[in-house]
Amino acid sequence: MNPLYCYESLHHNYQKQIKDLKNLNIQEMEKLVSSWFNNKTLPQSYIFPPETRPGNHVIPRCNTIPVVDLSKALAHERTAVVQQILEASQEFGFFQVNGLFCFRKVQFFCSQIIILFFLKQVINHGVSENLVNDTMNVFKEFFELPSEDKAGIYSEDLKRPCRLYTSSPNYNREKVHLWRDSLRLPCHPLKECIKIWPQKPTRYKEIVAAYSIEAKKLGLRILELLSEGFGLGSGFFGDKLSESAGDVYGLQVLKDGEWIGVEPLHNAFVVNIGHQLEIISNNKLKSAEHRAVTNLKVARTTAAFFINPSDDCIIEPAKSLIGTDESPVYRAFEFKEFLLNYINMEGNFEKSVEPFKLHG
Repeated sequence: MNPLYCYESLHHNYQKQIKDLKNLNIQEMEKLVSSWFNNKTLPQSYIFPPETRPGNHVIPRCNTIPVVDLSKALAHERTAVVQQILEASQEFGFFQVNGLFCFRKVQFFCSQIIILFFLKQVINHGVSENLVNDTMNVFKEFFELPSEDKAGIYSEDLKRPCRLYTSSPNYNREKVHLWRDSLRLPCHPLKECIKIWPQKPTRYKEIVAAYSIEAKKLGLRILELLSEGFGLGSGFFGDKLSESAGDVYGLQVLKDGEWIGVEPLHNAFVVNIGHQLEIISNNKLKSAEHRAVTNLKVARTTAAFFINPSDDCIIEPAKSLIGTDESPVYRAFEFKEFLLNYINMEGNFEKSVEPFKLHG
């Protein structure tokens, strides 16, 4: 089917849904943490068992998280930057590149998320600080809108490409709800996806569109450097990609069985090696388990930009990365198979990937 037709049809259906469901959604939106956290005590369904509460443990902050200066990759230090990214991706599964995240924790326990992801901290990444600040501000403005302005985009339908929801996609099945509200939106192809983005704030589309373009450029630069480091050749990841669209301490990463806190750098992007890269590398790269915890005094907003394979993309270990004395750990599968299983397994990677492992 012609992709343009798909998105135009989706746009028309989306507008009809807004008209038909707006009043109903205002009632459903009472589930949003942001709609009630100021007016009532915390419901029992949001209270985690004592043994699972992150606040019960002292989490050391780590100031040794790898920091990558991407500007050096444009000069004579490119080889060193590639090696730094590879080492961080194998040891930590993340690094920083100065500048890209958006979850929101309001006052004591509300987390609002824009799901737009890319973990390393990366500096000198080329994304304007003004653009990053404008984007974070417009995300905050969205969550502060009155309910009637957000009702048309609220949905519990997992198939809705652009939707506002609370806690997680497994809200109706999970034992304890997360303290967060989330907005998820597709970003590619931008010309068509932007049609179903929120209408308010009025500057939302303009700013987030500019941000998504720069975030994609950054993500593809990092993928290219990873590809180069593994000797996979330029353009290995091709065009089978899709995207879906603060300095407050709260991000934690699991390393060697211990949670460590990621000290945020000003204007830095935190880059996470996702599950698919772990599979493609035949487990040579590490997908880091991470979480965001609430802050007692300061609201937290996090923007996460995901660069995913397209639904029909075949995922399997790259043949050139399987050593002569090794076997592939995984069988080939379509990305949508993994994604469906990942949702059903409530985000548990080990359980999600088990059907695709080769046992021999």
